Amino acid sequence: MTTGGFTTCLWFDGRAEEAANFYVSLFEDSGIGRILRHTEAGPGPAGTVLTVEFTANGQKFVALNGGPEFTFNEAVSFQIDCADQAEVDHYWDRLVEGGGEHGPCGWLKDRFGVSWQVTPARLIEMINDPDTEKAGRAMKAMMSMGKLDIAELEKAYAGE
Repeated sequence: MTTGGFTTCLWFDGRAEEAANFYVSLFEDSGIGRILRHTEAGPGPAGTVLTVEFTANGQKFVALNGGPEFTFNEAVSFQIDCADQAEVDHYWDRLVEGGGEHGPCGWLKDRFGVSWQVTPARLIEMINDPDTEKAGRAMKAMMSMGKLDIAELEKAYAGE
Protein backbone atom coordinates (compact mmCIF):
# COMPACT_ATOMS: atom_id res chain seq x y z
CA MET A 1 0.00 0.00 0.00
CA THR A 2 1.44 3.37 -1.01
CA THR A 3 1.11 6.42 1.16
CA GLY A 4 2.19 9.28 -1.06
CA GLY A 5 2.02 8.36 -4.72
CA PHE A 6 5.10 8.24 -6.90
CA THR A 7 8.26 10.29 -7.00
CA THR A 8 10.47 10.10 -10.07
CA CYS A 9 14.17 9.90 -9.23
CA LEU A 10 16.51 11.41 -11.82
CA TRP A 11 20.20 10.44 -11.59
CA PHE A 12 22.76 13.15 -12.30
CA ASP A 13 26.51 13.37 -12.17
CA GLY A 14 27.04 16.39 -9.92
CA ARG A 15 24.36 18.58 -11.55
CA ALA A 16 21.25 17.67 -9.53
CA GLU A 17 20.73 21.12 -8.02
CA GLU A 18 21.33 22.87 -11.35
CA ALA A 19 18.84 20.56 -13.09
CA ALA A 20 16.18 20.96 -10.40
CA ASN A 21 16.47 24.75 -10.57
CA PHE A 22 16.21 24.65 -14.37
CA TYR A 23 13.07 22.48 -14.39
CA VAL A 24 11.43 24.60 -11.68
CA SER A 25 12.10 27.73 -13.76
CA LEU A 26 10.49 26.17 -16.82
CA PHE A 27 7.15 24.88 -15.56
CA GLU A 28 4.28 26.36 -13.59
CA ASP A 29 3.22 24.68 -10.33
CA SER A 30 6.87 24.03 -9.47
CA GLY A 31 9.19 24.52 -6.55
CA ILE A 32 12.31 23.32 -4.77
CA GLY A 33 11.83 21.25 -1.63
CA ARG A 34 14.38 19.69 0.70
CA ILE A 35 18.04 19.60 -0.22
CA LEU A 36 20.07 16.83 1.39
CA ARG A 37 23.79 17.43 1.66
CA HIS A 38 26.56 14.95 2.32
CA THR A 39 27.84 14.87 5.89
CA GLU A 40 31.27 13.96 7.14
CA ALA A 41 30.14 10.32 6.75
CA GLY A 42 30.09 10.75 2.94
CA PRO A 43 29.93 9.20 0.48
CA GLY A 44 30.63 12.57 -1.19
CA PRO A 45 32.49 15.60 0.14
CA ALA A 46 30.80 17.11 3.20
CA GLY A 47 28.40 19.90 2.29
CA THR A 48 27.91 18.92 -1.35
CA VAL A 49 24.42 18.12 -2.62
CA LEU A 50 23.28 14.51 -2.55
CA THR A 51 19.58 15.01 -3.41
CA VAL A 52 17.18 17.81 -4.27
CA GLU A 53 13.44 17.27 -3.91
CA PHE A 54 11.41 19.35 -6.34
CA THR A 55 8.05 19.61 -8.00
CA ALA A 56 7.75 20.40 -11.71
CA ASN A 57 4.36 20.91 -13.30
CA GLY A 58 2.77 19.46 -10.16
CA GLN A 59 4.77 16.21 -10.30
CA LYS A 60 7.21 15.11 -7.60
CA PHE A 61 10.85 14.46 -8.41
CA VAL A 62 14.09 13.90 -6.60
CA ALA A 63 17.35 14.78 -8.33
CA LEU A 64 20.19 12.55 -7.13
CA ASN A 65 23.88 13.22 -7.59
CA GLY A 66 24.71 9.57 -8.11
CA GLY A 67 27.83 9.86 -10.25
CA PRO A 68 28.77 8.92 -13.80
CA GLU A 69 27.72 5.25 -13.68
CA PHE A 70 24.28 5.80 -15.24
CA THR A 71 23.10 8.20 -17.93
CA PHE A 72 19.75 9.06 -19.45
CA ASN A 73 18.51 7.62 -22.73
CA GLU A 74 15.35 7.76 -24.82
CA ALA A 75 13.85 4.67 -23.17
CA VAL A 76 12.31 7.13 -20.69
CA SER A 77 11.03 10.53 -21.74
CA PHE A 78 8.66 13.20 -20.51
CA GLN A 79 5.86 14.28 -22.81
CA ILE A 80 4.74 17.90 -22.64
CA ASP A 81 1.18 18.35 -23.91
CA CYS A 82 1.06 21.73 -25.62
CA ALA A 83 -2.10 23.69 -26.41
CA ASP A 84 -0.67 25.64 -29.36
CA GLN A 85 2.42 26.51 -31.39
CA ALA A 86 3.47 29.18 -28.90
CA GLU A 87 3.75 26.52 -26.17
CA VAL A 88 5.60 24.14 -28.50
CA ASP A 89 8.07 26.89 -29.36
CA HIS A 90 8.48 27.97 -25.73
CA TYR A 91 9.23 24.52 -24.32
CA TRP A 92 11.33 23.42 -27.29
CA ASP A 93 13.49 26.53 -27.22
CA ARG A 94 13.96 26.54 -23.44
CA LEU A 95 14.74 22.83 -23.22
CA VAL A 96 17.41 22.84 -25.95
CA GLU A 97 19.10 26.04 -24.77
CA GLY A 98 22.47 25.66 -23.12
CA GLY A 99 23.54 22.48 -24.88
CA GLY A 100 20.39 20.46 -25.56
CA GLU A 101 19.96 18.42 -28.73
CA HIS A 102 17.23 18.66 -31.36
CA GLY A 103 15.75 15.29 -32.20
CA PRO A 104 13.23 13.91 -34.67
CA CYS A 105 9.43 13.86 -34.46
CA GLY A 106 9.08 16.39 -31.63
CA TRP A 107 11.74 14.75 -29.43
CA LEU A 108 14.73 16.49 -27.90
CA LYS A 109 17.29 16.09 -25.16
CA ASP A 110 17.91 18.86 -22.68
CA ARG A 111 21.42 19.86 -21.57
CA PHE A 112 21.31 17.19 -18.85
CA GLY A 113 20.52 14.41 -21.33
CA VAL A 114 16.86 14.00 -20.30
CA SER A 115 14.56 13.18 -23.24
CA TRP A 116 11.40 15.18 -23.86
CA GLN A 117 8.53 14.95 -26.32
CA VAL A 118 7.08 18.39 -27.05
CA THR A 119 3.68 17.43 -28.40
CA PRO A 120 0.80 19.63 -29.56
CA ALA A 121 -2.58 18.28 -28.49
CA ARG A 122 -3.80 18.85 -32.05
CA LEU A 123 -1.32 16.28 -33.39
CA ILE A 124 -2.78 13.60 -31.13
CA GLU A 125 -6.25 14.44 -32.45
CA MET A 126 -5.07 14.25 -36.08
CA ILE A 127 -3.24 10.94 -35.82
CA ASN A 128 -6.17 9.39 -33.97
CA ASP A 129 -8.68 10.42 -36.65
CA PRO A 130 -10.79 7.46 -37.81
CA ASP A 131 -10.07 8.64 -41.39
CA THR A 132 -6.87 6.67 -41.81
CA GLU A 133 -5.77 8.64 -44.88
CA LYS A 134 -5.89 11.95 -43.00
CA ALA A 135 -4.25 10.39 -39.94
CA GLY A 136 -1.56 8.83 -42.12
CA ARG A 137 -0.73 12.12 -43.81
CA ALA A 138 -0.38 13.82 -40.42
CA MET A 139 1.85 10.99 -39.15
CA LYS A 140 4.03 11.12 -42.26
CA ALA A 141 4.45 14.89 -41.88
CA MET A 142 5.31 14.50 -38.20
CA MET A 143 7.95 11.88 -39.03
CA SER A 144 9.76 14.40 -41.26
CA MET A 145 9.99 17.14 -38.60
CA GLY A 146 12.23 17.98 -35.69
CA LYS A 147 10.31 20.59 -33.72
CA LEU A 148 6.66 20.07 -34.61
CA ASP A 149 4.95 22.73 -36.72
CA ILE A 150 1.18 22.63 -36.20
CA ALA A 151 0.40 24.65 -39.37
CA GLU A 152 2.40 22.21 -41.51
CA LEU A 153 0.79 19.24 -39.78
CA GLU A 154 -2.65 20.75 -40.49
CA LYS A 155 -1.77 21.16 -44.18
CA ALA A 156 -0.67 17.55 -44.47
CA TYR A 157 -3.74 16.36 -42.58
CA ALA A 158 -6.00 18.30 -44.97
CA GLY A 159 -4.17 16.92 -48.00
CA GLU A 160 -2.74 20.25 -49.13
